[in-house]
Amino acid sequence: MRKIKKGDEVIVQAGKDKGRRGVVLSVLRSKGRHADAMKLLVEGVNLIKRHTKGNPQQEKPGGIIEKEASIAISNVAIFNQATGKADRVGFKVLEDGRKIRFFKSTGEAVDN
Repeated sequence: MRKIKKGDEVIVQAGKDKGRRGVVLSVLRSKGRHADAMKLLVEGVNLIKRHTKGNPQQEKPGGIIEKEASIAISNVAIFNQATGKADRVGFKVLEDGRKIRFFKSTGEAVDN
């Protein structure tokens, strides 16, 4: 189980987009020596401009496309709606055996 998953709302803590919030589009795992170094694609954060060439066979127009680039998981924190701030995540096992994530500051569950 991961602390940050697809669909979570996160807030950027470091870098050029510090303070911005967005929803996690995907979690990318690295395939190298440091397999624990994960990156995220966050909606509206770390935008780059990609210059693309048009392809008439696939009916793709050329031009400058703005899209999200990956950001290190260490530079974001999960956003707590109740407090309006970034928060840390912990894990606990319920009586019925399910493992859930919870906010460290308030103790309430992240996902119901």
